[in-house]
Amino acid sequence: KDILNATCLMNNLSLSKRNLTHDVARQIFVEHNHKFIYCEVPKVGCSSWKKIILLLTMNLSRKASEVQHSLIHLTPLIKRLSIYPSDYQEKLLNSYTKVMFTRDPLERLVSAYRDKFLHSEPYYSITVANEIKAMFRKNKNSTENVTFQEFINFILTQKQEYLDVHWKPMFLLCDPCNIHYNIMGKFETLEEDSKHVLRIIGAPEDMHYPHLKTYSSEKRTTDDITLAYLRKLSSEQIQKIKKLYEMDFALFNYS
Repeated sequence: KDILNATCLMNNLSLSKRNLTHDVARQIFVEHNHKFIYCEVPKVGCSSWKKIILLLTMNLSRKASEVQHSLIHLTPLIKRLSIYPSDYQEKLLNSYTKVMFTRDPLERLVSAYRDKFLHSEPYYSITVANEIKAMFRKNKNSTENVTFQEFINFILTQKQEYLDVHWKPMFLLCDPCNIHYNIMGKFETLEEDSKHVLRIIGAPEDMHYPHLKTYSSEKRTTDDITLAYLRKLSSEQIQKIKKLYEMDFALFNYS
């Protein structure tokens, strides 16, 4: 938190009085029974947190791993901060336990690519993929998967604030310079950090953070897998990507 605060000040990211943007409010989930606020950073274990929020909201003592993955994206029971009027948003932010989880920016990026373009999620593997192919391929109708290099070049053509939430910089999603999160957890220490969060908010003792991948057939994106992908990039691409995620590296203390 000290590093975060110092970096926010140094880069003029802390604004004295400013309303929360709708985009940020949409990333934040509110669970009233345990006065718990969670900011969703995609590719940082957020689906499992939403399962926990659903169980806490319904006062159910089932295992979070038993909640169907599709259910958490459809249920109206999980509330976003953006549905409340702004003065009430302010009140909730001042009185609830606020939590944000981060992940090494490059590992998160590789994880997003593997998850969205190597599996048959129609929106990404067809719609976005076709957009990328149209930009970078002579043969726009080729059926081969979008390569990691093409994906990176695509990201680099866009403005930071308009990037898809799965690869938008984390600090833009959750605005940690202006929302003072009580707990800043890390994906790298997820097990102990999630236990700490559940204890602090007073969750039932038998509730645990579930460790499940959507596609259990493959390995989680690790250091080694991340490196293998980064080696496919030119040094110029690497420099530009480091620049794109520069604030994430600095604010959340990733080397």
